[in-house]
Amino acid sequence: VAGLGNYGLRGTRHSVGMAVLDRLARQLAVAEGWRADRQCCADIALATAHSLELLLLKPRRFMNLNGLSVASAAEIYNLRPEDIYLVHDDLDKALGKVAIKLGGSARGHNGVRSCISALHSNEMTRLRVGIGRP
Repeated sequence: VAGLGNYGLRGTRHSVGMAVLDRLARQLAVAEGWRADRQCCADIALATAHSLELLLLKPRRFMNLNGLSVASAAEIYNLRPEDIYLVHDDLDKALGKVAIKLGGSARGHNGVRSCISALHSNEMTRLRVGIGRP
């Protein structure tokens, strides 16, 4: 599960993917387990939910390069694009509204575009979190 965002601009609307992962880590009791992974250039935490092993990942890059971290983790942890969930902001959704989407285009989202390019696939599931337009 990758929370997309701008690592240096945490706490902003466009980094809501990372905030969702922080919340998920607390819910799964692994919030103290984040560690920097130099190979992926990301913060990662391992968790288990409903007998599934999860890799939580927050790229340590700007949004338009998030895909490099996601692709590195996919290679290291032997993940296929269809195993990956991207959590990201969506300007076209009202604040706080969420939607799940399987595959498709990036719809103008630079972080998703980066993931599609780096993974050579658009088969990732996306959790789109509404941030509304300013």
